[in-house]
Amino acid sequence: MRSVLMLGLLWGTLGLIGPALAQTAGDVLGPAGVVPLTAPQPPARIIVDPPLAEPLSRGFVFIQYRAENLRIQPVFGPKATEVTPRIGHIHVTVDGAPWHWADASGEPIILVGLPPGTHAVEVILADANHRPLDRGEVSFTVPPAEHGGAGEHGRPR
Repeated sequence: MRSVLMLGLLWGTLGLIGPALAQTAGDVLGPAGVVPLTAPQPPARIIVDPPLAEPLSRGFVFIQYRAENLRIQPVFGPKATEVTPRIGHIHVTVDGAPWHWADASGEPIILVGLPPGTHAVEVILADANHRPLDRGEVSFTVPPAEHGGAGEHGRPR
């Protein structure tokens, strides 16, 4: 009987605490994209994770990132900067190259075929007119290729 009473108290406590700790979809995702915002938006930020360790050990670079206060969307042009919540895309530069590519997929950055050694990837969060809003950079080392690793263009050896 006592264990039933304790279990009841535990469930009652969790029932009261659970909803207070729960996050709403709006807390995680930000404002709904179907309603224009009436207040100024906080600055956009990019968070870039180091490459995933297991694929990197085989020479494959998978970099995950996320944007805060900006939705990654394939929409461009002057009128797109007036959309609320804010939309944009990323620019990716590898090893300080004088060129970059733009990506609006929101999917991880995948690099295959980098030579062994230390590399750096800069990820720039940009608005719909390609104006930089924030940037993040990760450095990592691609190990020497082993049997079964990635060859040229990611083809197995």
